Amino acid sequence: MKITRVETIRLEEFTNLLWVRIHTDSGSVGLGETFFGARAAEAYIHETAAPALIGRDPLQIERIARDLTPYIGFIGTGAETRGRSAIDIALWDLWGRATEQPVYQLLGGLTHDRMRIYNTCAGYRYVRSRPNWGLDDWGTGGNAEGPYEDLEAFLNDAGALAESLLAEGITGMKIWPFDFAAKASGGYYISNADLDKALEPFRQIRDAVGDKMDIMVELHSLWRFPAAIKIAEALEEFDPFWYEDPIRMDSIEAVAEFAGATNVPVCASETLGARYEHKQILEAGAAGIIMPDLSWCGGITEAKKIASLAETYHRPIAPHDCSGPVALMACIHLCLNVPNALIQETVRAFYTGWYKELVTVLPKIEDGHVYPPEGPGLGTDILPQVFERPDIQVTATEAD
Repeated sequence: MKITRVETIRLEEFTNLLWVRIHTDSGSVGLGETFFGARAAEAYIHETAAPALIGRDPLQIERIARDLTPYIGFIGTGAETRGRSAIDIALWDLWGRATEQPVYQLLGGLTHDRMRIYNTCAGYRYVRSRPNWGLDDWGTGGNAEGPYEDLEAFLNDAGALAESLLAEGITGMKIWPFDFAAKASGGYYISNADLDKALEPFRQIRDAVGDKMDIMVELHSLWRFPAAIKIAEALEEFDPFWYEDPIRMDSIEAVAEFAGATNVPVCASETLGARYEHKQILEAGAAGIIMPDLSWCGGITEAKKIASLAETYHRPIAPHDCSGPVALMACIHLCLNVPNALIQETVRAFYTGWYKELVTVLPKIEDGHVYPPEGPGLGTDILPQVFERPDIQVTATEAD
């Protein structure tokens, strides 16, 4: 079996979403995905990666991962890494389809029969038609697409939102009410008034449901040490589940200092790349929970190694996913396999909403847990009607 075609697919409506399809002479096709800077990742794939893939055996996944590691861009989560991540996910999917096995079985089988999920409280428009991700645009406003406009809900009535999640069996929720206050000071200062405003959703959650809900605090790496500590101290009374990326991950020493100043675990970091960067944060004792993003760290191959590395430090993983449906499926396969998977991020506005416009199968999520996908490979594919959309952009590199 040889690779004959490497194909990238973009939709103008979802400007940050990039799919990769790897075709073979046997007819097997693998599907991968990455997110953010779709055009940049696409350029790397066709300029550099695809010519090196054509004619290769797609089942040599580890060897391909090594050979695609570039001279420039071999660390971090830049375009090269994101492109390689999508390719790697596609190769695992292809292997599963060729052998009629689910990816979790190829990874070594099920360690968990199901995996607990939490809900990242984004809304339907958090990804749709949102090219510039910043503090001025959270995808709010406009008409609701459905019942789960959870971003506006946590900003306006977080207690009712917590009750709604518990009614579905979901016992964890992630919110980010501090972001608005970071812009003016560059993250170095938060006023008492802004702090009090940002604490209101936590009060509402605890008043409504008590300790039945775990609250994950997302700080988006927007804060610097003094202000981050002030926020952490104010939050302690609400018993947060974790502080996610409390400060920018460009100073592991500062993250470790922050971690040492609080009893709440630090969760880090979707913004780190391969296992080498995660090794630094583990060695420094800077993170209690490791959060790789499979579509940014090097794919399933690298994420499995990150999980094993974290396990040697007695740290769980909680894979990041607030992007597309294929990446979510890859995360689920990994979580069900690795022993130290703690919980999987999901967005109910996505998997009950716009994901259904794009892929054939979505994971079974019931009573706050996700269950093993059925079918070979990742267990999903792009819907045929996606290829009829007027905003589709398909680029291919093929064998001569």
